Amino acid sequence: MSDYAVFVLPEFDPNDYANAILAGEPYPPQAGKTKPVKNPGLAPASEDVSVAISKLTFNLDDVEKQLKNVVTTHHESLLVQAAGVSGLESSLGSVRTGLNELDSSLEKLRVKIRMPYQSLQKHVTKLDQIQQASNILRRTSRFVILVRRLEVQLAEMNKTDTSAAIESAKSNSASTSAGTSAGRAETPLAENEDEKERAIAKAALTIAELTTLLNPPAVGEASADEQSAGDHIPLSSIKAVAAHLPFVDAAHARITSDMEAMVLTGLGTLNQSLLASSLQTAHNLRVLPDLVQNLVSDLSQAVEDRIRTALDLTRISKDIIAKETNSIGQGLLYKSRVRTEPTSVTAPQWTAALWGSLESLIEEMSDCCVKVYTLEKVLRIKRDPVTDVVFLDEAMKVLENRPSTTFWSSLGRSLEKHARDAAKSSTFLQQTLSTNYPRLLRLFHSFFTKIAVHTDTVYSQTQQSPETILVLRALSNFESLYLSRSSNRLNEAVGQAFSGGSRAPPGTSEGINIARAVANELDSAKFDPILVQSVARYAVSSLELMFTRLDSLIARERAATSLVGPVATAQQVLNSSLATCVYHTWARLDKLREEYPDKVVSILQPVLDKLHDTFDKIVDPLLASIRRELAAIIAKLHRMDFAASTDPMSAMGGGASPYMKDLVEKLAFIKDEILAQYHVPEVSRQWVLATVRFVIQTFVLHASIAKPLGESGKLQLTTDMTELEFALSAFMSDKTQSGRRGADWESVGEDYRALRAMRQLLFLDNAALASPNATVGLPPLIVLHHILVRSPITLPHELHGWAEAEYVRWVEEHSEEEAWTLVDGDVTHWEKITETEGGDVSLAAEYVQLARTVLSNAQKSTSS
Repeated sequence: MSDYAVFVLPEFDPNDYANAILAGEPYPPQAGKTKPVKNPGLAPASEDVSVAISKLTFNLDDVEKQLKNVVTTHHESLLVQAAGVSGLESSLGSVRTGLNELDSSLEKLRVKIRMPYQSLQKHVTKLDQIQQASNILRRTSRFVILVRRLEVQLAEMNKTDTSAAIESAKSNSASTSAGTSAGRAETPLAENEDEKERAIAKAALTIAELTTLLNPPAVGEASADEQSAGDHIPLSSIKAVAAHLPFVDAAHARITSDMEAMVLTGLGTLNQSLLASSLQTAHNLRVLPDLVQNLVSDLSQAVEDRIRTALDLTRISKDIIAKETNSIGQGLLYKSRVRTEPTSVTAPQWTAALWGSLESLIEEMSDCCVKVYTLEKVLRIKRDPVTDVVFLDEAMKVLENRPSTTFWSSLGRSLEKHARDAAKSSTFLQQTLSTNYPRLLRLFHSFFTKIAVHTDTVYSQTQQSPETILVLRALSNFESLYLSRSSNRLNEAVGQAFSGGSRAPPGTSEGINIARAVANELDSAKFDPILVQSVARYAVSSLELMFTRLDSLIARERAATSLVGPVATAQQVLNSSLATCVYHTWARLDKLREEYPDKVVSILQPVLDKLHDTFDKIVDPLLASIRRELAAIIAKLHRMDFAASTDPMSAMGGGASPYMKDLVEKLAFIKDEILAQYHVPEVSRQWVLATVRFVIQTFVLHASIAKPLGESGKLQLTTDMTELEFALSAFMSDKTQSGRRGADWESVGEDYRALRAMRQLLFLDNAALASPNATVGLPPLIVLHHILVRSPITLPHELHGWAEAEYVRWVEEHSEEEAWTLVDGDVTHWEKITETEGGDVSLAAEYVQLARTVLSNAQKSTSS
């Protein structure tokens, strides 16, 4: 079959094939090859024509034979197909007839539908053109009517201006002749102004409608329902309309100019009525959002320019030179170059000029801020009478924030930027404004006070508006420098107080100086709620430095609490000086809580508590040592023999016991050498009273359990009590209080009455021991102890194997009820032991009954 492949190609061409055979080239030709390619399966390139013809003849015969064989083999199926073709021709005939009928029906429909549609389309096009022409004529008619109305409105405006000028002239002449005439002329002037405002608003509405007619919306801006035929065609192309355009443009310019003048006048005089009328005019002109945006932008820019000018030292230098020129004379003054930094001679003039410039800046900032808030107030209140749209909502279509918010943000950014740049470029300005930052802050306080009447901003000790915080944050650079200097002054005061170290520790004067430095810094910032809090935080940091220096100086070794005597140790003197310094610092600063608000007090309170804790940490070990020493001396009472039965009269002249003499000497040493080192009168007085109470309580407890106790022992205890009373009286006496003589026993109270009643208790009969009237002033426990001392019953500490000092310490650490329970248990235990051992309980029956009675009375008095 390869011999016939070339003949079955779709692009086979007999002529091309013959030409290729004659030319000796292959067929089909191969693209990109110039030389013939030898391919025996396609065409014999090198064979003769005769050979090719013979091959074609042979091939034709062969094909004919093959066809005959196929027909012979498949003749039956071929006959069947031939019969089917004849049947198919009849079917195709009927289909052809149907197609012809369809073509005729389609032609009839085309005549019935297409022709009327084409005719209707022509009529619709004509109608649309007629509508466009009608719309243009309607718009033109409306335009002409509006132009005539505008002419009338402008004539009214001119008439109003003329009337206003005449009335103004009359009022001026009347004011020179009589005040009453001037008062009468005010009403016509006001009426003319109102008429003019209404006329301008009406004219603006007319101008807006004319502008809408002249400039129709684009085709894509309006929907198909909203856009009428011909609306997209501008009227300016019509000659009748074009003739009026110069007049409309002139009227638009005049109304716009009058509206802008009214806005500026309304803002300048804060006339809300005039401002509302001008804004209504702007709304009618469809320029209200852009007008408000431009006004806020202009006011913000004006403030920024004024801030830049106020902080420009080059301008200040020129002003100073100009004043000197005017005062001295043009020919007598040497003109030096313009300076940007003052000299030591001209510094006062520069400072005065700078503060004067800042004061004028505050005035202009106040004016601009009030104008912005007035504008926003009118925008918030004013509504369009036709659409009832709030003007502020209309303006917010262009503005990102409310006018006041935009103004404050711009003010804060401008102030921060120019203040930072001016401080970087001028050392003089940075030093002046940072050193006198409270004065700068007072200027801004006056700014907040001036605008508070017209705005909703608040800046007080209890409340600060976000806008005020935003403005003051712009001055943070100067505030940081001021706080740094304030901190340096506080640290310097602390460093100076501790400059002597342990050899010359800080005392009363140093503590007062530190507290005074803190109080002065707080007082300088007291007028501002934010600044005073910042100063308070820096004061806390400085006092923390004081704690660090103090902690390294406190003596904690044994010598700091030793009471050996005869004089105070160096460690005790050091600690007393440090404690005095801390106390006076705390006492002066603690009074500040009455002068400052709670926020400042809350900042200072932790460091005040730490000061007091530090004072207690220094003093408490010494006071505990004093109590231990005195208790140990009083405990020596039990080494004495109070059971001797010598003559009572001879015992009275023997003097105080040795332990009492030691106690008297130790009290004198504590007062003169230890407590005298602490120059803290109020606290020292409390220490003295607390020590006196402790000594009395401890002595009474020890005296109540002194056993055995005879008559001479009672007299000796009485003598010791008298000596103790004299010693405590001397201990409490204060030489600095000349108006008071003797000891203040009323401050000791019940403890002193217990000491006095102890003397009587020693000599009472047994029956009187259970009587509350006979033992007035004595605690029930003391009475119980004395009953047990007189009886054969063992005392509680003997029962438990405690020493007397341990028992007294136990009583001090526990409540009275627990002590009563211990005594009751002691009595009960003694009864059981005695019965068990076969002893006679009746020997102590009287004392047991007395003890039970005292316990019963004590429990009743407690429950009642």
